[in-house]
Amino acid sequence: MSPKDQVQFMDEALIENPSPEDRSGAWPSLMMITGLGFLTINSFMAVYRSNGDVGTISFVMFSYFNLVLLFYCLCQYERTPPESPRRGHIKMVVWLLTTLLTAAFSYKVAEIMPLPVQVLVWAMAGATVVSGFYAFFIHQEKTRLDPPKA
Repeated sequence: MSPKDQVQFMDEALIENPSPEDRSGAWPSLMMITGLGFLTINSFMAVYRSNGDVGTISFVMFSYFNLVLLFYCLCQYERTPPESPRRGHIKMVVWLLTTLLTAAFSYKVAEIMPLPVQVLVWAMAGATVVSGFYAFFIHQEKTRLDPPKA
């Protein structure tokens, strides 16, 4: 596919899929509502089955509220115009929420593992956080409209 065909294909995709600004007043999708409902039911079941263990209840509630806030921020990010400085702030909050969630799950997994595997779990969590930061804030994808020069 030539670069000119790619640009035309991208233009057609934009026509078929309207930008997020066009859906600014739209309700959350059915898939998101279903996912949040499933998350809520499972969180309440986990709290109920924890037999009053404060650590487990704290972990479940932290994870639940973190995920709900993450969904909310992602919806706000999609609705914010690309040139808005608010978009950068929302991106920072999304990265922070995912970092906290990664640390919480890594802690729970590492808690039951032997020391060498704990080191591996935390190394993987660190790599995930650092690569997420790189992808969100350092790496800038350039849109090429001109064909590459030979």
